[in-house]
Amino acid sequence: MSEEKDEKKAAVRDERAVKQSVERASSEILDILAVKGKVTQSGAVATPCSSYPEGSEVHRMRHPWSVYGVPGDDLEKAMDRLRTQLPAKGWKIVKDGPDKSRAKLPQIVANSSDGRLSADLRLWREPAGSERSSMIEVTVVSDCFRSGPGGATGTG
Repeated sequence: MSEEKDEKKAAVRDERAVKQSVERASSEILDILAVKGKVTQSGAVATPCSSYPEGSEVHRMRHPWSVYGVPGDDLEKAMDRLRTQLPAKGWKIVKDGPDKSRAKLPQIVANSSDGRLSADLRLWREPAGSERSSMIEVTVVSDCFRSGPGGATGTG
């Protein structure tokens, strides 16, 4: 199966437009969470697509961030909002359950209606009295693509 992926062509797309769509999706998810907490600051960055041969210049945009400094109960309610509002906004939830980590974190994975974006959302609930803050970790990624003329990433 992986050989098929290696041979399929990645679409040529404007890297800036892909980055904007990933960051717009992240913003939409933050709006759905509707919690008053701290948000890690980062932007989407290009990373190589592992399903393509090294040096093929096929990459994807990846935007990891988290919201923290919010009581665990509020974060649980925010995850529930994601379950109802993501589908209402055209996202398809493809996984809703514990992740594969030893901690079995609650995880939601959703794909955009056009299939070009995917969001991985995980709830890290810290026990009462913990020095660490509970948080929701979000990673929005694009599908694999090649940059159009003038849209090179400079990675490689």
